[in-house]
Amino acid sequence: MKSFNEIKNQDKSYIANTYARFDVAFASGKNAHFTDESGKDYIDLGSGIGTNSLGVANDEWVAAVSSQAAALAHCSNLYYNPVTADLAEKLCKNSGMKKVFFGNSGAEANECAIKTARKYSFDKYGADAQRNKILTLRNSFHGRTVTTLAATGQDVFHNYFFPFTEGFLFSAPDLCEIKNIIESDGHVCAVMLETIQGEGGVLPLEDSFLKDLCAYVHSKDILLIVDEIQTGIARTGKFLSYMHSGICPDIVTLAKGLAGGLPIGACLFNEKTEYTLGFSDHGSTFGGNLVSCAGANVVVDNVTAEGFNEEVTKKGEYIRAKLKELLGDEISAIRGRGLMLGIDFKSKTAKEIVAEGLKNGVVMLTAKQSVRLLPPLTISYEEIDEGLNRLANVFRN
Repeated sequence: MKSFNEIKNQDKSYIANTYARFDVAFASGKNAHFTDESGKDYIDLGSGIGTNSLGVANDEWVAAVSSQAAALAHCSNLYYNPVTADLAEKLCKNSGMKKVFFGNSGAEANECAIKTARKYSFDKYGADAQRNKILTLRNSFHGRTVTTLAATGQDVFHNYFFPFTEGFLFSAPDLCEIKNIIESDGHVCAVMLETIQGEGGVLPLEDSFLKDLCAYVHSKDILLIVDEIQTGIARTGKFLSYMHSGICPDIVTLAKGLAGGLPIGACLFNEKTEYTLGFSDHGSTFGGNLVSCAGANVVVDNVTAEGFNEEVTKKGEYIRAKLKELLGDEISAIRGRGLMLGIDFKSKTAKEIVAEGLKNGVVMLTAKQSVRLLPPLTISYEEIDEGLNRLANVFRN
C-alpha cells in the first residue's frame, strides 16, 4: 500500500484540480465504516454523496456486480439485454411511470428531461409557438453541464462558461410568483424542481405547495419534472420523495443512490411523455451499462422490500433525537426527511465541523452553511451512535 503522501502527490501531479480534497485516502470499508490507507476507522455519514445506498461492500450487491462483470460488462444499446430490462421494469412498477431512459449521471438524466420537455411542446404546439422555456427554482441545483448549470437557480454557478444554454426562468417556491412568470411569459413548457433542495442547504418544499403547483401546471399542459437525483431511492423514507405529497410528475430523474456506488442515471416518463423521444432523439454509449444495472437491481430490490422505508424514517427520527441529546445547545436547526438531513450549528461553521469530524473519524458533507448527513440507508443504530458521538467530540475538543 502506498503512503498517504505518495497517493496525494500522485493525485496532484496527474488529476485535474477540480476538487478541494480533504487529507484522507480511503482504501476499504464495510457498510457505514471506511478505512483509510493507514488503517484508521471512520463512520460514514455521507455515503459517497448519497450514492452508497446499501453501504460499502454489501454482500448481495458485490456478488451481483462481480458476477455480471465476469459474464458481460457491456454490449451497447443496439442490442437487448435482460439486466437493463429488469431494472427498467422495477423502476416503472415502483414509481408508477411508464418508460425509462438510462444514462450515466444525474446531469445526463436532467439533460434528457430538458430535451424531452422541449420536444413534447414542439411536437404538440409546433415550432412557431416557441414553447421551450423551463422554469426552475432559485437555490436549486441540477448539474454541471452547460445546460444543467443554466437550469440551476444559483447565481454562483452562472459564471465562466458563457454562453450558457438559453431558455430558463427562475422563481422562488411561491405559487403566486410562478403563476405570474408563466402567464406573463407565455413560452414555458415545464417546471423543474427538487422536493428537497440538497446542494442548496437541505431545504424541503412544502407538500401543500407541491400539490398546488402540480395541479396548476397540469391545468396549463405544462410538464412537471421532479429531480430525484439526491432524494430518490428511499433516501427520504419513500421510494421517491414526491410520493410524500401524492403528486404525479410527468418526468422524474434519478442517479446517485440508484446503483449503490456505480455510475448510472435514469430519466422516467409517464403516460404523457413516454413516447416523446423516438429513434435517435437521444442516446448514451454507456447508458444502461450491465454492471451498473446489476448493482441497481440489488439496490431497488432491497429498498422496496417490506419495512425498509419505514426503517429509514425511524433511523432519521433517531438521528434527530440523538443529535438534540448530544448537541442540543449547539444546534439552531435540523431540516430534511428520512436519512437526508441538514443541520445548522451555532458556534462552528459547516466546513470546520466536517474537517474536524474527519480528524475524529466521522465522514460528513456540507450544503452551503449547513452540515449535511446522507448516511447509508443500511446504517445500523450502533453505527449511528458511534458516528454521532464522534461528531459530538468535535465540540468537546
